[in-house]
Amino acid sequence: MSARNLRALIEGWAESAPSRDFFVSPETGRRVSYAALRDSLRAQVCEFARMKIAPGEVFGILCGNGWPMVRLMLGAAFGGRIQLPLNGAAGDVQLARILTRARCRVVFADSENRGRLERILQLPDAPKNAVVADAEFEPQDGENFEECCGEAEAETPALLMFTSGTTGRPKGVLHAHSNLLAGGRAVALAHRLTAKDRALCVLPLCHINGQCVTIFAPLVSGGSAAVARRFRADAFWSQLAERECSWFSVVPTIVSRLLESETDSRPVTPKLRFGRSASSALAPEARARFEKRFGVPMVETMGLTETAGTILSNPPPPEKGRAGSAGIACGCEVQILGADGREAARGDEGEIAVRGDNVMRGYFEDAESTAAAFSPDGWFLTGDLGRMDAEGYVYVTGRRKELIVKGGENIAPREIDDALYADPAVAEAAAFARECPVYGQRVEACVVLSPPDARTESELFELCVREVGKFKAPERIHFLDELPKGPSGKIQRLKLEELVYGREGESV
Repeated sequence: MSARNLRALIEGWAESAPSRDFFVSPETGRRVSYAALRDSLRAQVCEFARMKIAPGEVFGILCGNGWPMVRLMLGAAFGGRIQLPLNGAAGDVQLARILTRARCRVVFADSENRGRLERILQLPDAPKNAVVADAEFEPQDGENFEECCGEAEAETPALLMFTSGTTGRPKGVLHAHSNLLAGGRAVALAHRLTAKDRALCVLPLCHINGQCVTIFAPLVSGGSAAVARRFRADAFWSQLAERECSWFSVVPTIVSRLLESETDSRPVTPKLRFGRSASSALAPEARARFEKRFGVPMVETMGLTETAGTILSNPPPPEKGRAGSAGIACGCEVQILGADGREAARGDEGEIAVRGDNVMRGYFEDAESTAAAFSPDGWFLTGDLGRMDAEGYVYVTGRRKELIVKGGENIAPREIDDALYADPAVAEAAAFARECPVYGQRVEACVVLSPPDARTESELFELCVREVGKFKAPERIHFLDELPKGPSGKIQRLKLEELVYGREGESV
């Protein structure tokens, strides 16, 4: 369905398919139809007005996955307000500062997070006079909706989402209705979604993947979403089967956890078409092991917070994608830019750049960072490095800030990661740079083994020598119980050196 904004989209489905499910809870079985969704959002907007949250105002949400979170995030767009989803994995001080930067007066919290939010709002960095609102209170009266709603045109802001800040101060990404619709449309087109499809959402809705991929894509296609409270390896397959899901979205960390689980087979799920992986590269070996063990085709994709999710995707089955590739452009234009800022030749490495309706309006109240993120001719510069083949498939080779420069030679950490993942005992792997007086930087790596004592450092070193050669092989391999991750499950590579060596440079 074509719509100029999210409100029109929801109202359109409520009129044309009122009894069709939009939301399903895997844990409780609760179902919300499109007509019930519209009515609930109208009541929520009236509640915003009663709480004096004005049109165009930002309000915060510290809430786990579930109906309250979905109702609030969609209610913001429906009523011309701006949602600020907060990542519960962030530190209290960081959350306090984000709320202050966004000038939040009202922050919704569920019962699980209310006590923490009250403590956060007492911190010196928190906004003054901000109040906690009950996310689980479900308003019923939407009679005065027309008086309470605000503007909701294509370019009206609807979402403010702060990046995880792994490479510096978090930046607020501001998305309008047009961006979120384009993000959902890109997923729907890439995966051939229809009204018969149902997604299983196990990723946090405070992240762009959870919102644009598993909420806005079903909205665009008229389908539905089964929104789990959180990912549980022991419940994943049964949730897919019981709620009749046709696809799911995960990250490589979840793929690893499912491979580590004791489940040797999955329940019969005849409607399941495929799974998709995003947020960071899925190692080819992990993908092959997953597909062989569980019999589920995995579609590799790539997206960013700034692009409302997906920019690249492989085709869904029965079409064949390219192993190791994030896919081809979907719903936008993608180029590889060389050091001179011009389009690189096919096969040459450069920075991945994006242009399209899905690209953010800009960084919140940060004109300098916004200007620096775009080329003079309007391409958003992702900071990711990659190359494009003759058919347009993009292969991500690393992050510009994560490159290891050893003896003047650029080494993409992803190359080392993939070598380590070739061993089935390696559950997680990430290479990183360490200062070196001889080469400038040397290669080291952190791994998580399953079981923990499955391999020695020398065995993994020899594996890397065979895979990538001695020059690129990590000089040290550190064994950890878990690697640091951001809100989407992406391994935070730039935190590894400090985690291993500490601030003073002493090995731990």
